[in-house]
Amino acid sequence: MKKKILIVIAEFYPDISKELLRTAQNQLKNFKKVKVIKVPGAFEIPITISKNIKKFDGFLALGCVIKGETPHFEYISRTIIDAIMNISLKYNKPIGNGVLTCLTSKQAMKRAFNKKKGKEAAKALISVLSQK
Repeated sequence: MKKKILIVIAEFYPDISKELLRTAQNQLKNFKKVKVIKVPGAFEIPITISKNIKKFDGFLALGCVIKGETPHFEYISRTIIDAIMNISLKYNKPIGNGVLTCLTSKQAMKRAFNKKKGKEAAKALISVLSQK
């Protein structure tokens, strides 16, 4: 495909991020241009997509938020998901959501490695990009 894709990946949980990225890139290998921008954490994903919105046809948000002992998890998770959807609707550009929101590290590893959530998010992006 001649479409240009930007993958924005949060590196806060490096093992999980690497696996999300690996499986997503395997799905996107037929695209003309796929660029990866790494950000420190999931909170930085929406602004990075916004800053690059005119340069790409579609986006893939990858990362992980794991629940801790404070309500921080709920605020960060909701903010990221809402921001991704708002950007997508505002600019009419698809954003595949591969940001895991998990209760435990074990759950996050399972979703990244066994369930291949990076691949699933990439497939969803491809599906929306293919619509006429």
